Amino acid sequence: MHLPNTDKANTMLRITTEKKRGKTVLSVEGRLAGPWVEALEQCWRTRAPEEKFSVDLCGVSFIDAAGKALLKEIHEQGGKLIAEGCLNEAIVQEIAGRERSGKTGCWGRKKGSHIIFYVAFFSLLVTPAMARAQGTSKQNRLPGDAPGGVLRLTLDQAVNLALKQNPTTRIAILTAAESVEDRKVARAALLPQASLNVTDAVERINLQAFLGKKIPGFPEHGGPFQVFSAGPGFSAPVFDLTLFRRYQAARETAIAGKADSLSTREQVILLVVSQYIGTLRAVANVEASQSRVELAQALYDQAADVQKEGVGTGIDTLRANVELQNEKQRLLEAQADRDTSLFGLSKLLNLDPRQDIELADSLSFFDTPQPEIAASIESALGERQEWKALVERLKAAGLEKKASQDSRLPTLNFSGNWAYEGSSSTTGIPTYTYQGGVSVPIFTGGRIRAEIVKADLEIQKLQQQEADLRNQIALDVKTALINLASARSQVVVANLGVQLSKEEVDQARDRFKAGVANNIEVIQAQDSLARANDNQIAALYRFNQGRADYARSIGQMERVYSK
Repeated sequence: MHLPNTDKANTMLRITTEKKRGKTVLSVEGRLAGPWVEALEQCWRTRAPEEKFSVDLCGVSFIDAAGKALLKEIHEQGGKLIAEGCLNEAIVQEIAGRERSGKTGCWGRKKGSHIIFYVAFFSLLVTPAMARAQGTSKQNRLPGDAPGGVLRLTLDQAVNLALKQNPTTRIAILTAAESVEDRKVARAALLPQASLNVTDAVERINLQAFLGKKIPGFPEHGGPFQVFSAGPGFSAPVFDLTLFRRYQAARETAIAGKADSLSTREQVILLVVSQYIGTLRAVANVEASQSRVELAQALYDQAADVQKEGVGTGIDTLRANVELQNEKQRLLEAQADRDTSLFGLSKLLNLDPRQDIELADSLSFFDTPQPEIAASIESALGERQEWKALVERLKAAGLEKKASQDSRLPTLNFSGNWAYEGSSSTTGIPTYTYQGGVSVPIFTGGRIRAEIVKADLEIQKLQQQEADLRNQIALDVKTALINLASARSQVVVANLGVQLSKEEVDQARDRFKAGVANNIEVIQAQDSLARANDNQIAALYRFNQGRADYARSIGQMERVYSK
């Protein structure tokens, strides 16, 4: 299999599959970096699970971090890595976690000097650190520092950048992490607790207050006395179903928090994809406007030439000039829309406001089979993270209700302390207290009943949300499929409209040049072409947006657009 390259020849990757003695060998040549890592991963994952598998890296000139991660996964799954040269051999040894001194590289040639090997290995350690330092310096750029160059972004690059840098995504991750810590807090209540206490106090007591009356011959007070105490104390719940149920509820809430985080990622991807596609539409409008300006200029020049020859009239030239100025006006508006849309995409990606970006993709049409409604709804209910989060919250609410019900049961606790106690730190003796206790709630003022009712109301509220979300998911899927089918038909019609409009312009120009008609027909043909171009761009935009909306409706945004 050979993967062509569209940018630079030195980034090409060639993968050759061979069968040798019941074993599959993938020979890799070129740079294992960027999008070529995915190509190797696809070749690896298409193998049979029981099939022996080797990757020959002798022809690889460079391996990036993603390539190293893939090779490590292949090695862990039983794949054999074959390397040649100090750099690749060091990477393989780092992945395998063992030395291969004395063996030959690529099964035939001896390794080079150990000094060269250690230099290469040291460079592997230093290079990532230098890259991280450079990345940190870019992130910590001072306000006066200007970002360098124009950043070209494909759609998948924009999505991956948003998942790393978008503040909404980061906040969702932090919120999910908070839920995990809440689960740990609830779990800690079930575990033994211990503390170390050290006190050194001086006491003086009122004997008359202590005895309740004054006794003749007794002093009014005692002391002062010094008391020193140092030692550990502990406590542990032996039987407490309420704490256990609340831990279970916190665990389900943590799972729901993770699902919410993934749902937020899906929403951010949809925003980025929609903004990117909208920007592509704005760029296409600029290109179409520039083409129409060039056509209007050519028609104006033609009208002026015909007037000079005495065949045309001044009104024809004037009409052509008015149309030219109108097209220039539309071009200025289209350029402003494009720049505004680019700024919006930059904000979603959380880039430096001074960083110039441009899009590497273009509006295109990829015809795909129309999915079925029933199957799509079932897929959405199984994949939408909002649905998963709501299901987990229902489980958590049920466990909270059980926790409130179980609070009526007795609880058993064990606690104690050991201390070195005396009148000073040098005159103490060991003392201890160990005790077990049973607590049975008899009267709580209606608190338990209120907690049960409150938990039941929360369950009912979540059940209503579940029914509403089910209908919303079905509506999202049906709407996305309708829009996708409509946009597919609009693309076909719009393409035919552009073709016919171009023919109309050509025929109108020929008739005007021959003196058969004035340029009113030309102006009308220009307007028809402008509308046809706008319809084509709008149809392509709706189709691509429809694909994104459908992917979001079935919970597949990250799988489709993040690579």
